[in-house]
Amino acid sequence: MQQENGYTLSTEKRPNTVIDLFAGCGGLSLGLHKAGWTGLFAIEKCTDAFATLKYNLIDKEQHFNWPTWLPQTNMDINDVLSKYEQELTSLRGTVDLVAGGPPCQGFSMAGRRNESDVRNKLINSYIKFIKLVQPQILLFENVKGFTMPFLKKKSKGITYSEKVISALKRLGYDVHGELINFGDFGIPQNRTRFILIGIKSKIAKQKGTSAKDCFKKMREQASIFLEEKGVNKSTKLRDAISDLLKKNGTKACPDSPNFESGLYKKGKLTAYQKLMRSGVKAQIPNSHRFARHNERTIQRFETILKESDKRNTNLSNDIKSKFNINKHTVIILSGKEKCPTITTLPDDYIHYCEPRILTVREYARIQSFPDTYEFKGKYTTGGKLRTKETPRYTQVGNAIPPLFGELCGRILQL
Repeated sequence: MQQENGYTLSTEKRPNTVIDLFAGCGGLSLGLHKAGWTGLFAIEKCTDAFATLKYNLIDKEQHFNWPTWLPQTNMDINDVLSKYEQELTSLRGTVDLVAGGPPCQGFSMAGRRNESDVRNKLINSYIKFIKLVQPQILLFENVKGFTMPFLKKKSKGITYSEKVISALKRLGYDVHGELINFGDFGIPQNRTRFILIGIKSKIAKQKGTSAKDCFKKMREQASIFLEEKGVNKSTKLRDAISDLLKKNGTKACPDSPNFESGLYKKGKLTAYQKLMRSGVKAQIPNSHRFARHNERTIQRFETILKESDKRNTNLSNDIKSKFNINKHTVIILSGKEKCPTITTLPDDYIHYCEPRILTVREYARIQSFPDTYEFKGKYTTGGKLRTKETPRYTQVGNAIPPLFGELCGRILQL
C-alpha cells in the first residue's frame, strides 16, 4: 500500500475497474468489458439508453459490480454528485479509469452549435466528478467541434478542450488529446472524434509512460488487434451490412406490430459480418425493422439511386428541387466506401442499393455493435419529444464504437 494525495492507493493486483459517465446505451462499456475491464457503475440520464445498457451489460453480461449505495437506474450526474459526494470520495484509490464524455450537441458542427447550450455546463460536472473520485486514468470523448472556439466574445477564443485539459492538469493529470478517425481503426465509418487520455502524473512517472504515448501505442497496435478479430482497417459499408438486405426476405417484426423485419443472408459472409454475427442464434436480427415508406417515397428513392452519381455527399440542389426535397441533408450512401459519420436522424441517408433508409441494426453494424447487443425503447421519435426521449437510432448514433473502445481498453491497462 502507498499514499497519494492523502488517500491509500492499493498496489495489490486486482481487476481493472472503470466508471462510465454519460454512458448512453453502453458502447464504450461494452468495448471495455470485452477488453477485460470490470465496471463499478455507469451514469446515464436517459431512460431508454439506460434500459439498453442494463439489459446487455447488467442483466446479461454482469459487467458491473454495482455499489449498494447507488440506485441501479438512469440518473443525472448532478443528482449523483449532490446526493453521493461522500460515497464518491470514498472510492479514491479503487478506480482505475473514468471513461466517457458529456453530451456533445452544444459543440457539434452537425447541429446548431451553441455556446449557451445548458448541456455544455456538464463539463463542470465532469471535472467535479474527477476531483472527487481521482481515478488513475481518464478516457474522454467528444465531437470535433469541442476543439474549436465559439465565435462569440463569451469564450474569448478559448476552446472547451483547452478548458478541460487545463482543469485536469491542475488536478494532477498528465493529459493529451487528439482528433481520431474511428475509420482508421476498423470501423466501417469515417467518424472523427476528440479523444483525450489523462494519467495521474505520479503514476505516469512510475510507469515510464505518458498520455501521449497511449495514442502512439493505439496506432501501433491497431493492426494486431484487428488481425486477432479477423478484420482489417479497410472495412467498407457493403462489407458491414450487405447480409442485411431487404431482398433476403422479411418476417413480421417481433417487437413492432404492422412492421417487417429483415432476415439474415445465408451463405458466404465477409470477415466483419462474421465478427458481428458471432454467437447469434436468432433468425431475425434484433432491431432490423424496416421503415414503412409509402409507394411514392420508394419510387422517388429508386429514381434518385439511378439518376444521382454522387455518393456519400449531400444531394445536389438540382436533385432536391426536382424531387421537391426540403431536407437540409440527404445522402446516398456508397457501399464501396466507408460510411460518412452517421447522425441520429436516419432519414438523412438512403441505402446504397435499396430504396429505403437504414435500419437500427444496420446503424449498429456501422458503429461495430455486435448483433447479440439488443436495443430497447422506441425506434424513433419526433417534434418536441426529441429533447426528452432517446430512441434506438439516437442511442446508436450517439455511441462510441465498441470495437474502438475495446482497443482503448487494451492500451490503457497500464
